This record gives sequence, structure tokens and C-alpha cells, in this order.
Amino acid sequence: MDFNSGSGGGSDLHNNRQYQSEESKPLLGEMSALGPADGNKMGAVPCRRALLHSNGMRYKLLQEGDIQVCVVKHPRTFFSKILSSKFLRRWEPHHLTLTDNSLTSATPTGYMEAAISYSTIEDVQLLSWENAPKYCLQLTFPAGTVLLQAANSYLRDQWFHSLQWKKKIYKYKKVLSSPSRWEVVLKEIRTLVDMALSSPLQDDSIHQAPLEIVSKLLSENINLTTQEHENIIMAVAPLLENNHPPPDLCEFFCKHCRERPRSMVVIEVFTPVVQRILKHNMDFGKCPRLRLFTQEYILALNELNAGMDVVKTFIQSMHGPTGQCPHPRVLPNLVAVCLAAIYSCYEEFINSRDNSPSLKEIRNGCQPQCERKPNLPLRLMRANPDLVSQEVATPAEARIKSVIVNSSEIHVELERNNANAEKLKGPAGSESEPNLIDCLLVSPTCSTLAIQLNAQADRVLACYVEILKMLSDYDDWRPALASLLQPIPFPKEALAHEKFTKELKYVIQRFAEDPRQEVHSCLLSVRAGKDGWFQLYSPGGVACDDDGELFASMVRVCNNVHILMGSCYKTKKFLLSLAENKLGPCMLLALRGNQTMVEILCLMLEYNIIENNDTQLQIISTLESTEVGKKMYEQLCDRQRELKELQRKGGPTRLTLPSKSTDADLARLLSSGSFGNLENLSLAFTNVTSACAEQLIKLPSLKQLNLWSTQFGDAGLRLLSEHLTSLQVLNLCETPVTDAGLLALSSMKSLCSLNMNSTKLSADTYEDLKAKLPNLKEVDVRYTEAW
Repeated sequence: MDFNSGSGGGSDLHNNRQYQSEESKPLLGEMSALGPADGNKMGAVPCRRALLHSNGMRYKLLQEGDIQVCVVKHPRTFFSKILSSKFLRRWEPHHLTLTDNSLTSATPTGYMEAAISYSTIEDVQLLSWENAPKYCLQLTFPAGTVLLQAANSYLRDQWFHSLQWKKKIYKYKKVLSSPSRWEVVLKEIRTLVDMALSSPLQDDSIHQAPLEIVSKLLSENINLTTQEHENIIMAVAPLLENNHPPPDLCEFFCKHCRERPRSMVVIEVFTPVVQRILKHNMDFGKCPRLRLFTQEYILALNELNAGMDVVKTFIQSMHGPTGQCPHPRVLPNLVAVCLAAIYSCYEEFINSRDNSPSLKEIRNGCQPQCERKPNLPLRLMRANPDLVSQEVATPAEARIKSVIVNSSEIHVELERNNANAEKLKGPAGSESEPNLIDCLLVSPTCSTLAIQLNAQADRVLACYVEILKMLSDYDDWRPALASLLQPIPFPKEALAHEKFTKELKYVIQRFAEDPRQEVHSCLLSVRAGKDGWFQLYSPGGVACDDDGELFASMVRVCNNVHILMGSCYKTKKFLLSLAENKLGPCMLLALRGNQTMVEILCLMLEYNIIENNDTQLQIISTLESTEVGKKMYEQLCDRQRELKELQRKGGPTRLTLPSKSTDADLARLLSSGSFGNLENLSLAFTNVTSACAEQLIKLPSLKQLNLWSTQFGDAGLRLLSEHLTSLQVLNLCETPVTDAGLLALSSMKSLCSLNMNSTKLSADTYEDLKAKLPNLKEVDVRYTEAW
């Protein structure tokens, strides 16, 4: 459909010239009240243009839809007569699509054989006239008119506003694509923003489209003055109240934060934008520049006179005045920003990994320099060849001298440390990847790494570690923060940095002191075989700088509540890991009178963790060197004599505790006589809890245990599974046990009867238990998910 080839040549030429002049003038007046143009009056004819009234109606922006189309090619002077007649030409049904540049039909035939470009549309009007179809739109062209007829008034208005919006956005893109004077551009941007704010269309793209236009404009014109920067930011500020800035606009904001951190624009305009990002962003991975902008904004706040006080006030505003933060996305987003900022501080060192000697090379001695990649940003001095060959021949006596790695901004010094070398070292000839501590220490004999960052990286690091410390001070945020940091999401270069680990120690201490299990349990590794904060801050760990004081606080007993893992810290598995890797530091702390370490050494002796007689004698000597250790060792000896006497005397084989009995009642009963032969114990319908497991594990002959309708939970099951390996019958009916505790039963290979009726057993756990318990013959899983 060619609207430039219609009849009425002289009139058409005049109209084309008029259209061109309208296209070339600025758009400042386009948001005026809708009505007939002065050059388009129709005289006193029945046709009239419907006026828009502010009725508060909202419409979704149309992208496509079905509508009736009629095209009239005419000289402009005759169009009023055509509209006033009772008969119009035929209407064609079309499925029209509103693209960014034109109006197209899914069936390009008839009236819509060619797409209608927005640049050729002079005006869009609402029409109504007597004795003619209702709900019509008029699209005016230089050589004719396109009439669109909708099914009802709402659809007509929706088409009208959508077409107007598409047409004007197209014009703004064209006008702002080649700016000449920035004062004119600024006026156009303000008008564009006003148009978006006053539009009755309710769609995300209504505010995003102007932001993207401005974003593209700024990306193509980077040489702007500071004042022009601030004027543009102030102009688009109203659109940012409910929308995230596009990527290019984020780059523009980041640049402003870096160049003018003390500008009032940062406080007045960027603050609500960043607050909205932190509250509503769902995935920084899809929009990393939002994270970068938030990071630069916080650094700009830190540059103000008050510094971290301003940052702290901002964090408080994000949390809210109450004890519970109402916005669940704020904390994960803040942590993501902190992690990205801390990572950037060590980015140059991290990028040097590919060209630097591998961990395996460093541990075994450097290969010849000619075999390395060229242009190494980090160079490693070769270890003494004699020592390297000695390490291969006699691993138990090998030692590596200090190695120094220098770069323009990083200085790494690896110092010799003989203590615990063989404890941390893996089996000879092992080709498996070293764990995190091995990676950080580079060699089993290395203990300290001192990294020096440049001044800017040091300021960034100090700011964001301080934010992590602030986050850990909020009780409601601490569980989620501990969970987010449990996988140790920092690069190993950061964990090798003494300043970083020293500052982060405050956060770990807050986790250790929290009485909630979901918090302090996050100090352990996230999965088996991976190091956790407990290992990093333990004696001999790369982050330990206090001779194990933090380590002791993580496992100490406070008011009969085991801070780190509840009663689990008395498990054989935990004690065995300490005996294998941390026995020396534990004995040193016990020698200095640390009560927690004294208790741990006593438990190692009680559970026969230590097999070597010389090591046992050394532990005993350590315990007897202090008053608290001597007292606990004497208590241990008394318990051992009682246990041996209990086994010698025998006692009853069956025992039923009265209903409503408590843990204290059970402990009192078992301490009053000999129960070495007790095989069947019923605690059904009593008030015992998991705490009674510490008494039950002292019954070596126990084969049948009834815990029906008690409060015995997962912690107790884990303890039983380690000590009562000969248990054959276990009744857990109507107990609060879950999959977490039931999975521990897979180590009790003697179980032949297991009642899990009315527990929180899942089908997957049930299948796992059946596969791992070959002697299991009787199982009750009624009223569970596995039923």
C-alpha cells in the first residue's frame, strides 16, 4: 500500500512538505492535549474527533491483535465528505503487529500488502461519526487515511494509546540518535520522561524504553561534562523509582560514582535506585552491571567525610527499624555485592594462576623455567634441588625452604613451619587434588602467606569486609549469612591474606557464639572432604593467628549447650578428625589450661580414639599437668571403673522406665545399679529427649530399644548409630526424627526390626535404608511419605 502515489498531485506534494517539516521540529509539544490539528479542520460536518478525558483507565501495551482495516486514498479536501457518507468501502480483517518501526500484517495482502512505517503516519485520532461503524481510529497519511475498527471502546482506546506510544518512541529514537546541541537534547529527554510518566499504558516497557534510549545516547557520547552528567541523571531520575537502570546507564552511573563520589546526585538520586535494586533484584548473574553499580555506589558513600558511618546508616536503612528485615532479597544481594568486590581486590593475582606454577609443581619443586608459559606475571624461585630430591627419597624428613613470589602489587612470602607437617601431608604418591588448606599453604610445610595489595584494593577490601561484619550483627540475618558463607565463597588468595582473615574473624566469632544450631553448624564444611571455617581457623589452619582461641570457642561448652555442633561434638567421627589433624594443637591448648581441649582429650581416651600407647601416655601427662585436666582425668578413670564393674556384675536383662520419666530420671536410675547385661530397654511414652543418648551408649549389651512416643530426635540417633552397633530392634514410632537422623541408622548393620511409623521419613531415605541394612526384615513405615 503506497500512500505517496495517490491522486491529487499538487495537494499531495503540499502535504508531503508539511509532514517533512513536522518531522524535523523537536518533540517538546507532542504531549499537548489531543485534538484536531489547525491544518486539518473539517468544517461543520457531522464527523468529529473524539476528545480524550482523563478517566483513570489503564491499558496494557499492545504488541499484536485482530482488527478491521479500511483504506481511503483521497485528496485531503474530500475526506470529510467520504466520512460523512453512510457508505464506506469494504473492511478487511487483519492480524496486525506493532513492531519497533512499523505496523505490519500477518497476511500481507489487500490494504495491508505493505507495512505502514511510523515515520509516514502524520497523526493518530479517535473517530466517531453519525450513521457509521463505531470504535474507529484514523491514521492520517499524506495521501490518504487508514481506518481501524475495534470490537469495543476499550480495545479501540488500547490500540490508540499503543499506536501513539510506538509512533512517538520511534520519533524520539530518531531525534536522539544524532544530537547536535546538548541543551536541546536535555529538553527532549525531559519531555520523553514526562511522556512515559503520564502515559495511560501500564507495561514494563513504557518506562524501560525511554531509559534504553537515554542509555544508548550516553554510550555513543562519552565526552560529556560533569554538569551534563548530572543534568541527564536528574532528568531520568523519576523513571528509576520503579525500574532498574539498563546496562549502559549503569556504566554511566558507575563512572559518575567514581569521578564525583561527593556529588549530591549520589545521595539524592542513586540511593533510592540502589535500594530498589537490593530489594527487588532476583539474579545478579543476569544483570552484573547492577551489581557493579551497587558496588561503586557503596564505595562512593565510603568516600564521604563520615565514611563507614554513612555506609552503616545505609545498611540499617536496608534492614529496617524492626528486629526482622521485611525484604528477603536484601541480604543475598548485599552478600553478592560484597563477594564480587572482595574478588576484584585479588583479581590480578587470580588471573596470574594460569601462568604461575601449579600447586603440584610448587609442592614437588618447580620444573625448569623453559617449560613454562612465556611472560609470567609471577615468578617463583626454584627450591633447593637437594631438598627436592630428599623429599622424594624420604618424605617424612623433607623440608622446603622459604619461597618468595614478587609482582608489581603482590608480595607473597612462604615461611617454613615444621609443626604438623606430616599431619597435613597426604599419603605418599597420592595424585588426588589437594584440599583447600593444602592449596593455601602451597606446601604442607608452609604456614604463613603475607599478601600486599595496592592502596585502592586495600580500601575496597576494608570497606566490604566491614559490611560483612555489620551484616553479622543482625540476629535475623545471621542464619542466612552463615549459610551463604558456609561454602567459603572467597578465592584462596583472599584466605591467604592475613589482613582479610583477621578482619573476617569477627564474623566467624559471631557465628560461633550464636546459640542457634542452624548458625554455628555452618562453620563446618558444606560437604565431606571439603574444608570449612572450622578447619581454616583451627590451630595449624591458614587463618589461625590466635593459638587456637577461636577454635576453642567454636567447640566449647557454654551453659551445657555445645556451641558448635550440639552433642555431635562428642561423636567418634569428630574426635577422630581432631586426633588425625589437630592433636598437637589440642594438647598445647590443654596444657595451657583450656577446659574445652581438656574435655576433648578425655573423650579421646574414653572412646579409645588413640591407639598408640605413647600418644595415650602423652595425653595423660598433658591432662595431669593442670588442675582442671587432673580433675577431669580422675573423673574419667572413675567412669571407666564403673563401666568395667557394670559389665562384670551384670544386672537385669529387661527394663521398662515408668511413663512421664525424664532424662534426669533415666540417668539417676542407670547410675544406681549395674546394667551390664541389659538387652531390652523400653522408654515408651516417657519424656526423654536426645540428651538421654549419652546414657544409652553406656549400655554395651543393649539389643532392643523402644522409644515410642518420646521426644527423642535426630541428634540422639546420630550418637546411637556410632556406639550401639549391636542394636537389633529399634522402635521410633511417633518420634520427631527426620531424614537427617534416620540416614545415620545405615551404619547399624545388626538392625533387623525398625519401626518408623508416623515419623518424617521420606521415600528416598526409606529406599536408602533398605539398601544399606541387609539384615532388616521387619519395617513399619505407616503414615509416612514412604507408605
